[in-house]
Amino acid sequence: GFAAGEETIITCEKLEQGACAYAVSSTGKRCVLEKRVKRGGQEEYNCRTSEIEADKLKNWVETDDCIKSCGLERKSLGISSDTLLKPGLTRHLCSAQCYDACPNVVDLYFNLAAGEGVSLPKLCAAQEGKGRRELTADIKSSGGLLIAPGPIQAMRYMVAPATPPVPEQPPPLRRETGSFAPGTISPLPSY
Repeated sequence: GFAAGEETIITCEKLEQGACAYAVSSTGKRCVLEKRVKRGGQEEYNCRTSEIEADKLKNWVETDDCIKSCGLERKSLGISSDTLLKPGLTRHLCSAQCYDACPNVVDLYFNLAAGEGVSLPKLCAAQEGKGRRELTADIKSSGGLLIAPGPIQAMRYMVAPATPPVPEQPPPLRRETGSFAPGTISPLPSY
């Protein structure tokens, strides 16, 4: 792997398939490896420029050290938050060898996690305090969605109830002196 200086201009479309994933072009856009199957059944890999911008980074091909330390693969296809669910990936990402030494990878996964409403630093803090099995149980995949560990009560209102929620205790009746007479209170509307 190499970090190119400003004199070398990286164009995703010109990168070899082994250098494409996790690379950043001269315009600061992330490169993405895509696979096509041709009519004859042969697989063809293409590197192209994505719309995803890297944070303060340009002209970058990720080092072999970072690919290894962060538990990644050179031929990773696409850019997706689904990769966060790969067993053991969080452990690699959160390791000092990756988290402290590979800002490009950390930036990418920080943003992928944030896009799913998950904080990578919090995930790493949870990783330190838990075994992998417990952590994986906290993260559930649902068509690429990530649910962060936390209170489940908030989920209740994602599906609107057919009737408005009924308060557990009725509000206390305020009696105004002289105006309270039995039979004059209209019944509560039934939902």
